Amino acid sequence: MTHTLLSFDTKSLIKEFGDLNTKFIKGVSALTEIEEIDVGTAPKELIYEEDKLKLYRYSRNEPNTCRTPVLVVYALVNRQYMLDLQPDRSMIRNLLNLGLDVFIIDWGYPNKADMYLTLDDYINGYIDNCVDVVRKVTQSDKVNLMGICQGGTFSAIYAALNPDKIENLVTLVAPIDFSTNEGLLFNWSKHLNIDALVDAYKIIPGDFLNGGFLMLMPFNLNIRKYVDMLDVMEDKDKLLNFLRMEKWIFDSPGQAGECMRQFIKDCYQQNKLVKGELKLGDRLVDLGNITMPLLNIYASADHLVPPASTKPLNDLVGTEDKTLYEFKGGHIGVFVGGRSQKELAPAISKWLHERDNAPETVVEVAEEAEPAVDETASEAVEEVAPKKPSRRRT
Repeated sequence: MTHTLLSFDTKSLIKEFGDLNTKFIKGVSALTEIEEIDVGTAPKELIYEEDKLKLYRYSRNEPNTCRTPVLVVYALVNRQYMLDLQPDRSMIRNLLNLGLDVFIIDWGYPNKADMYLTLDDYINGYIDNCVDVVRKVTQSDKVNLMGICQGGTFSAIYAALNPDKIENLVTLVAPIDFSTNEGLLFNWSKHLNIDALVDAYKIIPGDFLNGGFLMLMPFNLNIRKYVDMLDVMEDKDKLLNFLRMEKWIFDSPGQAGECMRQFIKDCYQQNKLVKGELKLGDRLVDLGNITMPLLNIYASADHLVPPASTKPLNDLVGTEDKTLYEFKGGHIGVFVGGRSQKELAPAISKWLHERDNAPETVVEVAEEAEPAVDETASEAVEEVAPKKPSRRRT
């Protein structure tokens, strides 16, 4: 008796291999037509520089309808152009179209000259200087501070230390309570020998950190996406979308060792921010000093920053005007997902307009129009830009 363990439909198998080969050939053809992978293309103006940091103001075609400017603080571990990955999936363009005056910090790429930068340097130094430049350029007493991921942690800390400069605080998928054991990142970080890592590298390589992030979901992030890529290779636009995301994923700056050391030890391992024990320089951070309105956004399916880490901020602040917003999606979907383009930017704009003195109207920005440039911005920055020596120490 013969038992057939495996059986093949030869014709179907040949057809599948033929289809795959056709897709591959078309994909190679599409790749040869791509000269560069363009990201972060929304027009913007450089208004301030300090060490590796650059502060940009996005150009507008019409006057903004929200009186208070928005300063975006992104995480150190990735690049801020995730918020403007491509024109049809750009939180920045959406916020501009909804009448906001948007500024963003580009942290740049640290090298060994920056190895001694601390949390105090980044928050009480760089962020504070950028806040002051934005206030001067826009002639506004305060700014709306919008922090993304680790940048949201930094923004919450800054707002607690400088409540007089912040009109409204918006945090997106920001880790606050590090006691949770949900998610591999929080578990790994609690057992990481950060002293050995910093002492060995001085500047933690971006590739080292990126490798760790990819291992959080090894099948999806290392295998499945490349298999799925075969389905879009013959479509140039879809292939470009995939390549833009790949560029962002692998564009990982190194990390200043001393800042990384304190962030891992004080936050991930000792949870000092929630306990009220975190110190920057000689200043103790009390989240209860956040007395301005708070919009705290978390992603329900976030594998990097679980909701259990983000949500507690609302219980720790001193303001009564606090909104906890659930976005049904993952960490990256908050910024580039199709649904987020229709939902999240309008929700943020509406929330900010409701707390602003200017009337809320949506400004439709014509793409072909020439962006308006504030000709007084450069002069204003010259007057207010902090004339301080480099914060880097050797």
